[in-house]
Amino acid sequence: MTVFKPNPIAVQTHLSGVGFPASREDLVAAARDAAAADVIVDALAALPERSYEDLADVTEALFGDR
Repeated sequence: MTVFKPNPIAVQTHLSGVGFPASREDLVAAARDAAAADVIVDALAALPERSYEDLADVTEALFGDR
């Protein structure tokens, strides 16, 4: 099975209006409200349930250190 990861820039674009800190549910809701692609919503929904401090924190959780 192939696992697709969303484009990091697309994730940041769809989460640009999120108030941080934000929960996983906040991130998923914001992505849905921004009409993000399913791959983005699914990736955010798969994140661990915790508080995310900023977009950099979300990006690190999704993609690891780059």
